[in-house]
Amino acid sequence: MFKSRRSLYYRKRNRKRLPLMVIIAAIPLVLIILELLAWLIINFTGNGNALAAYKGEPAEDNAYRLKFLSQNQQPYDGILNKGSLAVYRNLAGGYSLVGDQESDFWRINKQGFRDDDPIPLAKPKDEMRIFLLGGSTAFGQGNANNQATIANKLEARLNERIAQQRRSPEKYRPTFLPVYRPELVKALALPPKIKDGQYRVINAAVPGYTSGNELAQLALEILPYSPDAIIVLDGYTDLMLPSDQQETDIPKTEAFLNNAPGHFWTHITQQLKNAIAQTNLVKATQKWLFKPEPSLSQRSLVVSDDTLPLEQHLAADETELKSRITRYRHHYRQIIRLTTGAGIPLVIAIQPEITGRDQTQISPKEQELVNKLGALYQQRLQAGYAGLIKASQELEKAFPKNVKALNLYNLFQDFPKKAFFTDAVHLTEEGNQVISERYYQTLTALPKLQVTPPKKQ
Repeated sequence: MFKSRRSLYYRKRNRKRLPLMVIIAAIPLVLIILELLAWLIINFTGNGNALAAYKGEPAEDNAYRLKFLSQNQQPYDGILNKGSLAVYRNLAGGYSLVGDQESDFWRINKQGFRDDDPIPLAKPKDEMRIFLLGGSTAFGQGNANNQATIANKLEARLNERIAQQRRSPEKYRPTFLPVYRPELVKALALPPKIKDGQYRVINAAVPGYTSGNELAQLALEILPYSPDAIIVLDGYTDLMLPSDQQETDIPKTEAFLNNAPGHFWTHITQQLKNAIAQTNLVKATQKWLFKPEPSLSQRSLVVSDDTLPLEQHLAADETELKSRITRYRHHYRQIIRLTTGAGIPLVIAIQPEITGRDQTQISPKEQELVNKLGALYQQRLQAGYAGLIKASQELEKAFPKNVKALNLYNLFQDFPKKAFFTDAVHLTEEGNQVISERYYQTLTALPKLQVTPPKKQ
C-alpha cells in the first residue's frame, strides 16, 4: 500500500514538472522553426542578398568604424571590434592604422597613411611633403573616397598653383625685386611664388587621435619622412578625453589584459553572440523592425565604448577643463620643439564644430543635430573651445616664426551648403574643400615655403 501511494505521488509530481521541461526543450525547436520561416520569407521576397550584406548599420558607418587589433594584429574579443578600419595597439602612441588595407570608401597605403600610393622614406629631390595630422575629421570620416578628403584637395590646390606659376610667371612676384620704387611697389603687390616642385599632402590623421597621440606619431613616424610642413586639425577629442589620460587608447584594453579568466569567458560568449547575430531571424528583426541608429556620441567619438550623451564627455567643472587645456598646451609645446628643431613650419588649426554655424542659415538636418545636442552640451563645448583657442593663440605668440594658429570653429558660420554629416564634427566634401582652401592660403603665406632671392656672393 505504501509503495503504491509513493508511486502515485511521484507520478503526480512528474506530471507537474512535465510542462516546464517540455517548454525548455521546445525553445530550441521554436527558434529553429522561426529561423527557417525567416529564411523562407526573406528569400521568397527577394531580400536575401540585401540581408546577407546587412551589418546592422549603413555600409559607410561600418567601413569607418575601428577594428582593434593587438600588437600582433590579432583581434580583441569583447572590445569594440565591429568595424572594417583596422588599427593595432602601439605602446608609444595608443594605436596606429594597419598598413595596406582598403574598402569601398578608403585606401590605406603600406606605411599606414590614408593615401593611394606608398611613400618612400627617401624623399625625391623635387617633392614637397606636407603632413596632415589630426583625428577623424582630418582623416575624412564618412567621406566617399580618398579624393574627397582635405589632404587630397589641398594637394590638388598646391599643384595647381605651381602650374599657374609656370604658365604665367609675370603674375607672381619676381625672384629678384626691382630697384626703383615704382616698379618695386608694383612687384611687391603681386603674390609671392611658392617653391617649385611636386607637392604631396599626406593624410596621416587617425580617427580618435588627440594631441598626445599626435606628439608620439610625429616623433616616431612622421619626422623620418622629412616633411616640409606639418598641418594639424584637432581639438575636439582633446576636450572629450579625461585629464587623467594622456592619449586615446584602445578601450578597456588594460582591464582585459589584467583579467585572463574574464577575457577567456568573454572570448567564449563573444563567439556565441556573433553566431546569434548572423542568423536570419536576428538580422531581419534589426533591419526591418528596430532599424538601429548609432547615437550622436558613437558618431562623433569614434573610439567611445559607451552611449553616454556627449555633454557627459565634456568637462563638468572649471578645474577639469583647465587640466585638459593644460595637457593640450603641454603636448603642443613639445610638438613645437620637435618641428622647430627640424626647421619645419607648423600650422595648428582648431577644428570646426556644428554649434559654430549660424543657426538661422543651417540646413534642417544640421538644425536637428544641434537641437539633439542640447543646451548643456553647447555651454560646455563653447567654454572648452574658448580655452583651446586661447592656448593655440598663446603658442603662436610665443613662437611667431615657427607656428601659425587657425581658429576654424566659426568657419562655416555663413556657409550656404551643408557642412556637417550626421554628427557634431565630421565634414561633407564641400566642407573639406573650404578647410583645404584655408590651409592653402596659410601655407602659401609661410616664408619657408616661398621662393627667396639667392644670397649675394
